[in-house]
Amino acid sequence: MSGHDDSSYINPSFRRKKAPSLVDTETLFTDLTKGDRAALSRAITLIESEREDLQEAASNLLQRCLPLSGKSFRIGITGLPGAGKSTFIEAFGKFLTNKGFKVAVLAIDPTSAVHKGSILGDKTRMESLSTDPNAFIRPSPSGAALGGVARKTRESMYLCEAAGFDIVLVETVGVGQSETEVHSMVDFFLVLTIAGGGDELQGIKRGIMELTDLLLINKDDGTNTDATRRSKAEYAAALHLFPAPESGWTPRVETCSALENKGIDKAWSIIDEFRTLTLSNGWIERSRKEQNLFWLRTSIFNQLEYSFFHHPDIKSQLPDLEQKVADLSISPFEAAKKLLEIYRQSPK
Repeated sequence: MSGHDDSSYINPSFRRKKAPSLVDTETLFTDLTKGDRAALSRAITLIESEREDLQEAASNLLQRCLPLSGKSFRIGITGLPGAGKSTFIEAFGKFLTNKGFKVAVLAIDPTSAVHKGSILGDKTRMESLSTDPNAFIRPSPSGAALGGVARKTRESMYLCEAAGFDIVLVETVGVGQSETEVHSMVDFFLVLTIAGGGDELQGIKRGIMELTDLLLINKDDGTNTDATRRSKAEYAAALHLFPAPESGWTPRVETCSALENKGIDKAWSIIDEFRTLTLSNGWIERSRKEQNLFWLRTSIFNQLEYSFFHHPDIKSQLPDLEQKVADLSISPFEAAKKLLEIYRQSPK
């Protein structure tokens, strides 16, 4: 049989619209700013791409989106594994969309060492929110980036704002030594935890605690109620030991049950109180300017790293020096010096 059989379509008159090329930033920008979620997904794919031939298009698109960004409220959400981050984000996201907000979720998954993609796939864990017309969920693999966030999370956040989302939630991989990078791109930092066997305070790094605006103890339901009440008192006492934040905000500790939708409204009330305070005292404006400068420095480091490892002379010399380092015939420090000298002296 030749040709195309229209009977294979539920609607024979349907013709799928061909998605514009990723380098067609004019169409991509126009569709994105109309709130087209498919265009937003393609735009983030462009931003995340490491293909050299797409870098200029990605930069152009981001530059066009910058003037339309900055109008959302940015919330970072982190927590211990098993604390119920995805369940909480779905309950919290639905609460916000029911209040009329447009919510974007940048959910960062651990990266598989085998296929380099996301292991968990947060869309599959937020079924209700992922079908909400006022929500957008983008799971991205964390890759080799430190900080519990994907390398292009900040850029993706700006695209979401240009697409008209009022609130951007950034879910991180989990509490870790370098997790605090998420704090450099959000307005509010929420740590989600659960009541444990008395040593939960040791499970959260001191650096994370110092950055916390709201510590929320999840799973306050069933037989956990007494334990969560005790944990709330312990955490509240611990937070008072840290220096007062520059924002002028006093960090809070509360309990909730994402499973039972209990305490979600209280969490938002606290976040909204923070937003009102920090907008009025100018802290958010100052913080975002500092974050932009941090973004500049991070971009410099990333571009230098890319330029270094893609330099033809480095690519040719690196395998031999790596072997010598592995065999302990040269120290890593000396090998690095040799490579940097090659990079400095070679024509670009």
